[in-house]
Amino acid sequence: MNTLSIRVGTLMLLTLTLAACGRHPAQTATQPQRRAPDAAAAIAVRPNAAPTGSAERAVEITEETEGTAEVPTGLSPIAAAVAAATPAAAVAIPPKWTEGKSYTTLVPAQPTSVAPDKVEVVEVFWYGCGHCFHLDPLLEGWRKQGKPGFVEFVRVPVMWNEVTRAHARLFYTLEALGQLEQLHTAVFREIHVNSRYLFDADPARTEQLHKAFLKANGVSEADFDRTYRSFSVESKLQRAEQLTRRYKVTGVPLMVVNGKYTADVGTAGGETQLLELIDDLAASERKR
Repeated sequence: MNTLSIRVGTLMLLTLTLAACGRHPAQTATQPQRRAPDAAAAIAVRPNAAPTGSAERAVEITEETEGTAEVPTGLSPIAAAVAAATPAAAVAIPPKWTEGKSYTTLVPAQPTSVAPDKVEVVEVFWYGCGHCFHLDPLLEGWRKQGKPGFVEFVRVPVMWNEVTRAHARLFYTLEALGQLEQLHTAVFREIHVNSRYLFDADPARTEQLHKAFLKANGVSEADFDRTYRSFSVESKLQRAEQLTRRYKVTGVPLMVVNGKYTADVGTAGGETQLLELIDDLAASERKR
């Protein structure tokens, strides 16, 4: 295959993938979510139907069940200590959020990777997705200053095809090098502002593009070479591929709360509303 054919193929694959990264913030929750591009060898499918009833149950939970469990009077010191340590009932999901519309319940629920006293919030994203790029500043502000203390935020790069796999490898390389905090936003800018897509149909050329980008941002070639195809990066790529299937990801950005609920900008009704929804779903999962 000549160089021109490779470049044309690369452009077509990028175009297909860019067109399918997810719902634009201005779109409404009633519009169907765009699917991942057909270039992926296997694409997870959204569940046919989400269980109903959570909203009705939420209304039934009264204020008496919220907050810290009250300690009965007249107990021995040991019994009082046990009662005080007993978790209170979870906070109800506010009825303004409708299951099956505002958010979807994952069936089956997926295990999380955080401590028992934490609630995991996952963003499934792709560096090449314009909607992910648009959401990222707001999400970063929430991550650094707005999220509740009991929430642990995790990013998972989507794994659909060669393009998303290449960008996922770059993400996990940055993570392994301890450079995510410094360079996560820089990758978005390189792609969406500088129009350097950090991908080529030739894997060797993609690796060189990634090496040049990291070198320009202070990472040595030796550190890059030691990390880029390391066991740690390969293992995390496999897990990201599994999670893409288990979360039934058909569009990004997608938020997953405690392995149980999924939502996006469109279902929530906007970017700000999405963060509010995530906070409410997380509060309902908190063990207190």
